[in-house]
Amino acid sequence: MIEEIIAFIRQVHKAPEEFLPLHAPVFSGNEKKYLADCIDSTFVSSVGAYVGQFEDMVRKHTEAAEAVAVVNGTCALNAALSIVGAGQGTCVITQGLTFVATANAITHTGAHPVFLDSDRDTMGLSPDALRSFLHASAELRNGTPFFKETGQRIAACVPMHVFGHACRIEELIRICDEWNVPLVEDAAEALGSTYKGQALGTWGKLGILSFNGNKTITTGGGGMILTRDHELGRQVKHLVNTAKEPHAWEFSHDAIGWNYRMPNINAALGCAQMERLESVLARKRETAEAYKDFFSKIPGMEFMAEPDDCRSNYWLCAVLFPTKNLRDEFLRYSNDHDVMTRPVWKLMPDLDIYSKAVNDGLKVARELADRLVNLPSGVGGGT
Repeated sequence: MIEEIIAFIRQVHKAPEEFLPLHAPVFSGNEKKYLADCIDSTFVSSVGAYVGQFEDMVRKHTEAAEAVAVVNGTCALNAALSIVGAGQGTCVITQGLTFVATANAITHTGAHPVFLDSDRDTMGLSPDALRSFLHASAELRNGTPFFKETGQRIAACVPMHVFGHACRIEELIRICDEWNVPLVEDAAEALGSTYKGQALGTWGKLGILSFNGNKTITTGGGGMILTRDHELGRQVKHLVNTAKEPHAWEFSHDAIGWNYRMPNINAALGCAQMERLESVLARKRETAEAYKDFFSKIPGMEFMAEPDDCRSNYWLCAVLFPTKNLRDEFLRYSNDHDVMTRPVWKLMPDLDIYSKAVNDGLKVARELADRLVNLPSGVGGGT
């Protein structure tokens, strides 16, 4: 069976013999042209026309009120959390099944992460787990939520849309609103994904995207903060640009901000990538549909299809194996035969750095982590 799966993967990606990466960037549009123009202009740092153009392209695609470009997704999330009130003496609720950057962004604010379980179909934060935790472990004091065990204020909730699949974001927002907990979306993997027709990253108070080299589109390194609130967006823009007050020559700063500005040269790359986004999404959907059909015919295998009400970008396609042992055998064989596959990340409390963090046992997340494999999901050179 393993050899049959590998043969099919190579067939889907038209890669009969060569090394097949998990998700490589493709530069087949205006990338070189815009980069050359950026260099010729000498505006290669944070001042330049491409930054605003890139922000505008993402804003229009997501229908956000404001889109603010920053250096990477981790800084985007760190700033967003700080702006909604995360910091020393607080805790932030998120999921245990996530990339470490989510937890690190929380920790860098001074807050402590709390890791809750996932839904099996979305792989994202479970509303049931969130509701249970809040009812059992939190209390409202004059309308402000606190974690009873430690006395920490609950500063935010951060659901992460795993591999571009939407979590049950609408239900999570309802729960957070009941408890006066700001919701910040980690949509780092979800550019091009929607829930009930609305772009992921625009549901919460703030949301973030990533444009790392392995994402659906890339700026080399980069991120974006999204909001549907114009005033909040202007505040974000000000703070991530060192909180500098506008002036032709004076340097006056009215808050302790961050130098999280995206360089113009990265934004130039992003503009060219955004021009091809729709064709990239279409190609990735074709790949996902081929995988879905193939694995539906193999007993015991389950392709992780987009959840109800979600149109996924299928950033990384994923499949569940019947057992952990078979999963591990497949990982060894595929990587030994030049087809790059990988398991999902270690659960956050399984890392030494977060082993003492509060968690709810992560029963569903652990089942997913034991059996899941990411398959090659790039678009090749044809877009």
